[in-house]
Amino acid sequence: MNEEITEACRIMNQGGIILYPTDTIWGIGCDATNEEAVRRVYNLKQRTDSKAMLVLVDSPVKVDFYVRDVPAVAWDLIEVADKPLTIIYSGARNLAPNLLAADGSIGIRVTGEAFSRQLCRQFRKAIVSTSANVSGAPSPRNFHEISQEIKNAVDYIVNYRQDETKASQPSGIIKLDTGGVVIIIRQ
Repeated sequence: MNEEITEACRIMNQGGIILYPTDTIWGIGCDATNEEAVRRVYNLKQRTDSKAMLVLVDSPVKVDFYVRDVPAVAWDLIEVADKPLTIIYSGARNLAPNLLAADGSIGIRVTGEAFSRQLCRQFRKAIVSTSANVSGAPSPRNFHEISQEIKNAVDYIVNYRQDETKASQPSGIIKLDTGGVVIIIRQ
């Protein structure tokens, strides 16, 4: 696992994109601070950059670095979540501009899965995590459902967990609106 993490980090540091297991479904990833790498992911997914993608971090502490003013309720939500939870925050910062939604928000998930957490920790920056499919196609539930088109287009494919056949699920998504209003987007 460590060799694969080192290689994935090397690829992302060079502006490359990877295919990797996360705490939910397999993801296409890149350096979330690299505008050109983010553009490559949008092109691969055949998706307009007006539809934002989320990022993974390895620790709640990192959320503060990417969000200007983290609402107090966010810390409670992160702490009590019993399954992977993506929170959409207003006031994103320190990320590639084309990664953000039109309103300047960003979805961030603190990953608890061993590989993606260690990958984020070693990379030391947020990592894009978007489903490994062309936009509009069904999200693959495991590695074997990822299309050859996606596999051929990335710069590195992580071998770890490729043999798993269980169907993975996407994260829940909550948007924290002004004044601490919580909007559930996907449970």
